[in-house]
Amino acid sequence: MTALARPTHGRVIGGVCAGLARRFGTSATTMRVIFLLSCLLPGPQFLLYIALWILLPSEDEARATSW
Repeated sequence: MTALARPTHGRVIGGVCAGLARRFGTSATTMRVIFLLSCLLPGPQFLLYIALWILLPSEDEARATSW
């Protein structure tokens, strides 16, 4: 598994789904479909997406701060 970071290439909106997909070894499309299906359920999915967008570092930032 790789580090959890938003990739610079292959992102659609914020790169959250692409980063999660890369971390867990699935395709970005699969992760986006899972997110869209989860939006049919009650819960704070959009707030979680925005929080991850803010909290997850970009791939460039994560590479610059790594040891």
